Amino acid sequence: MKKFKFILFLFLSILFSCTSVSQEKKEVQVVLLAGQSNMAGAGNYDDLDESIKRRIEKVSNRVFISQSNSLQKPLSWYKNKPSKKYQFTKRFGPELMIGLTLAEKYPKKEFLLIKYAKGGTALYGAWNPNWTLEKAKEVEKGVKKQSWNLVQQHFDLIHKNLEILKEKGKSYKIIGMTWMQGENDAVLDKAANSYADNLEILIKKYRTAFKVKKMPFVFGQINSRYGIKNGAKIVI
Repeated sequence: MKKFKFILFLFLSILFSCTSVSQEKKEVQVVLLAGQSNMAGAGNYDDLDESIKRRIEKVSNRVFISQSNSLQKPLSWYKNKPSKKYQFTKRFGPELMIGLTLAEKYPKKEFLLIKYAKGGTALYGAWNPNWTLEKAKEVEKGVKKQSWNLVQQHFDLIHKNLEILKEKGKSYKIIGMTWMQGENDAVLDKAANSYADNLEILIKKYRTAFKVKKMPFVFGQINSRYGIKNGAKIVI
């Protein structure tokens, strides 16, 4: 929970300081979210304080979320298949409080969060901005994950969502991106030591692809006990 609050605070601080979101403009404010399991989220919506739930419900008519598909839903929880690890049915990730805080900060704006998250994936492999099957095979477990070019898949999802906005007659502005990933890169020397370079390339690729030269980009800190010796420090 502390890590989640830190990510949220950092994201919003940079977003608000780097981006001017005019109250007069009517365009949809688009936020990109990407990463692995920490971005997918493992929060239990039923555990939230009722006051927070009411606040979310109050803004859900102008904050929408697209998660791994082009269906734009009002901000809320998503369905979780109960398991031994996560026995609840209403699940959420960082998008919930990011969306809520943005909506409350700018009460006249409409927001769309476009999230793509796949658990247990690496920036060196499936999320590599210069993806190759060879690199994916070095770090990703299983044929399925090795075949994923997640940056391109996220791009496809973003383009689909932007087209939907156009079809609705709505203009839009991409105002920032948040990234929560790194644990899987911290377990392999080659992946950890190339993480900083790969992340810079990833940021540039998103900014270039969507023509937002100075798009704010915030990433969260991974668990310090994860991976090879000093792996977390190398990744961050």
